[in-house]
Amino acid sequence: MRFRPLPLSVAAFIAIASLLTAITSNAADRPNVVWIMLEDWSPDLGCYGTKGIETPHVDRLATEGSLYLNAFCTAPVCSSSRSAMLTGFHQNYVGGHQHDTRGDDRRPLPYGIKPIPLKLKESGYYTALMKSAKTHHNFDEELGFMGDDWGQRKPGQPFFAQITLTGTHRPWSRDPLNPIDPADVELPPYYVDTPLARRDWANGLEQMQICDREVGDILKRIEDEGIADNTLVIVIGDNGRCHIRGKQFMYEPGLQVPLIMRWPGKIDPGQRRSELVQMIDVSATILDVAGVKSDPQVHGLNLWSQDVMDRDHIFAARGRMGLTHDAMRVARGERYKLIHNLMPERAWLQYSGYKEDNYPMLAEMSVLYLQGKLNEDQVKFFEPSKSEFELYDLQEDPHELNNLAGSSAHQKIRKDLLSRLNVWREFIRDEGVSDEFRYGGRPDTYPTRSIEGWQARLDAWQAYVFRAPDDAGAHPFKQKY
Repeated sequence: MRFRPLPLSVAAFIAIASLLTAITSNAADRPNVVWIMLEDWSPDLGCYGTKGIETPHVDRLATEGSLYLNAFCTAPVCSSSRSAMLTGFHQNYVGGHQHDTRGDDRRPLPYGIKPIPLKLKESGYYTALMKSAKTHHNFDEELGFMGDDWGQRKPGQPFFAQITLTGTHRPWSRDPLNPIDPADVELPPYYVDTPLARRDWANGLEQMQICDREVGDILKRIEDEGIADNTLVIVIGDNGRCHIRGKQFMYEPGLQVPLIMRWPGKIDPGQRRSELVQMIDVSATILDVAGVKSDPQVHGLNLWSQDVMDRDHIFAARGRMGLTHDAMRVARGERYKLIHNLMPERAWLQYSGYKEDNYPMLAEMSVLYLQGKLNEDQVKFFEPSKSEFELYDLQEDPHELNNLAGSSAHQKIRKDLLSRLNVWREFIRDEGVSDEFRYGGRPDTYPTRSIEGWQARLDAWQAYVFRAPDDAGAHPFKQKY
């Protein structure tokens, strides 16, 4: 996939200007907002060109509205990313950057910042958190949700509904209605191409097919209630896919998420947008369409604003993941991307109970790594330490396998991206890495097990990964996530 923005025609600019005018002038006729959140999901959908999967309901939504080709979360894990989306501010700025912050470590939002649902509630919206009893975040604040279904609102009251589809979070269910043949899927080159890897990948796509039918049920309800014309429907992911090099990491599969929006009469159908956008832009856009002013001003930008059209870089950050300590920052432009590993001495695959208990491919590839059987691209992510800087040409190297940070021909690009990144880090009040953080947490080395230990884990995965489509199966490891 190439990442150059598509040129906008005069007609497109006129349409955008008309939409912004409608947003600002019709605040009294405020739309409903249905925000459908897919957990741990990259743009692995039919409408994005993923092989093997069938997602007719999400695909239909894309044909009826806008599909964003370059949409990114601000953190590659749920609670940090959602802390940003729920406020419209980068998670580091509000102190929500350390994943799974609980108890006394949770603090109120600073600077008079309020969660988006609370702002909408105070402006007269009915706010509902549906499908899930909670939304994972890292601050101590009333979120502002009033109930668990938009049907509980007063007659004529506009509503905001956040609907989280948890199925795409591991562990996955198989799809007995439409099982996927592993021969039909396409694996990225940094994975081994084995029966287990193909089956595990296909199982994830099957789970998304089940979630697609849930999306279809939501769309049908909107249509049956006759509110489709005044409802902005948004489908997004909270962070990237739960596979190796995905969730928790700063590569494209960890940061890039689907973003599809439909608003009949306001968003022209069939658009494939290539602007660089982030999920906090969705937050800013929701406030604007609802006619809600933000003070202080959110970091996100209205998706239909000229500022988004002119944006040439986005930024993201990763901090602690439970008791697994690491810190990474990213500056990404249209073509080049710089990852600054603030703790390069630590392995990518230092111990994480979540990954070791949920990623079958991690067990298989760890065995092959210890046997010396991974190829030069596959082995890179299994090394015991990492470079401080990683620079990738996403146009020539979309899988981010050729680190150009040491290339003399790319030093100007590296310097420019690092300068931009450091300015952004100062803007978000990035605390960096303290000694307490650097030397805290779980052991920071890889491998975390002997070859015999990994082989035992691989053996335990076999029956579960290859279970029949109509078999729920017994997960081999205790689920705590």
